[in-house]
Amino acid sequence: MPLPTEIHLRRAEKILEITFDDGKRFRLPAEYLRVESPSAEVQGHSPEQRQLVTGRKDVGIIGLEPVGNYAVRLKFDDLHETGIYSWEYLYLLGQQQKERWANYLLRLAEQGFVR
Repeated sequence: MPLPTEIHLRRAEKILEITFDDGKRFRLPAEYLRVESPSAEVQGHSPEQRQLVTGRKDVGIIGLEPVGNYAVRLKFDDLHETGIYSWEYLYLLGQQQKERWANYLLRLAEQGFVR
């Protein structure tokens, strides 16, 4: 599993920029990270319990806190801070960003919500 070599929080841009030791670099928007939070509040305890997070278009990240050597906890300005983003999960979010975001927008539209 690739490990991060650099992590930058671009508050004004609402972007988490992360570079891994395999050379991959991802720019992950705060909104994307918030709606894909690994927290039980969002993910539930089974796929059927997964929550569709809406209304986070303007959410920002106000802080990040290391969790051991394996993860980071993101603190969002909507006060959500219970998700622990492992390096593996952040890498996966980066690799699957296009597909996951398209799926999120589709789910929003199907349920009559907007970002």
